[in-house]
Amino acid sequence: MKINMPLNNIRVLDLSRLLPGPYCTQLLADFGAEVIKVEEPKLGDYARWGEPKIGEYKPIFSSLNRNKKSITLDLKNMEDKKSFIELVKTSDVLVESFRPSVMKNLGLDYDTLKEINPKLVYCAITGYGQNGPYKDKPGHDINYLSIAGLLQFNGEKDNKPIPPATQIADIGGGSLMAAVGILTALMGRNQTGKGQFVDISMTDGVLSWLQTILPDYLVGQDKQKGELKLSGGKAAYSVYETADNRYLSVGALEPKFWKEFCEGIERLDFIPLLEAPFTEQEKLKAEIEQIIKKKTLDEWVAIFDQLDACVSPVLLLEEVLNHPQIKARDMIVEIDDDELGKMKHIGIPIKLSDTPGQIRTRAPKLGEHNEELLRHLQS
Repeated sequence: MKINMPLNNIRVLDLSRLLPGPYCTQLLADFGAEVIKVEEPKLGDYARWGEPKIGEYKPIFSSLNRNKKSITLDLKNMEDKKSFIELVKTSDVLVESFRPSVMKNLGLDYDTLKEINPKLVYCAITGYGQNGPYKDKPGHDINYLSIAGLLQFNGEKDNKPIPPATQIADIGGGSLMAAVGILTALMGRNQTGKGQFVDISMTDGVLSWLQTILPDYLVGQDKQKGELKLSGGKAAYSVYETADNRYLSVGALEPKFWKEFCEGIERLDFIPLLEAPFTEQEKLKAEIEQIIKKKTLDEWVAIFDQLDACVSPVLLLEEVLNHPQIKARDMIVEIDDDELGKMKHIGIPIKLSDTPGQIRTRAPKLGEHNEELLRHLQS
């Protein structure tokens, strides 16, 4: 019996590899879309291979490609190309993450495919977009963060920029923007009957995230690393080391939270200093650092659990998995894998009341659905 899910009738051809495209199509697959990974024979998605492995493939591949099917096609081979075009005729969405010229050179660019299927929503996720002097340049997350202006602010004042621990450009600038763009284009298709081209630049996406930095700069307010209010510039919004070499995060930006924080560390004289100038903030942070170092993380957590101060422990991954809030939100779930048994997966972050997303199937083996999909084309 087919489960009632909001994207049940949407077929997605996913030619992308690694992280940005697969995370985008994972979001669609989790809500019922039929996502068909179109992979190169023998090689497939590069994320399949390498160490560590769980079964045949890397854990990241299993995570990103659940609920999907896999078909292997060589798009330079005429017969495989014909099969691909037949799939395009019955598809709603195509996602690819090649450089702009690749699909055109294959004769499979949007202008060609829209003649075959005018309803097709074609989404290209690239580093710099489909136009501009950088459109053909190679890059990775760190490069897009650099060009968009975010990386210069990451890290402490007077030290070199530090790459973030997760891929902001890939996921925030690429995957999420692509998913929104695809769903918006599908909504538009409901009105016009026609698909369209969705041009996603990961650099554009990152730049659009600079909402707490760029608007001020555009009206003449200079910005320097370590002086941003939400990135090292305020004592009320920082991370402090505890006596046991753990860390406490403080987000006491509003006066009511700052007051409670100051009461928690027993320094009521700090309360008037919430909006002190940057030079004063530096001194304030230094004093707070000395105070926080006098107690262990558990001792501080016990104190601030009784106060409304926006203070949290910086958790290790083991602690994240066992945290009651993470458990309550089902953000780590266990599924039955027909080969590997019980497997833990990252849960679904979008919660719908009537048609929630589900993890229905494991990630596919390379070319696992060739017979099913190609037989259907021939029938």
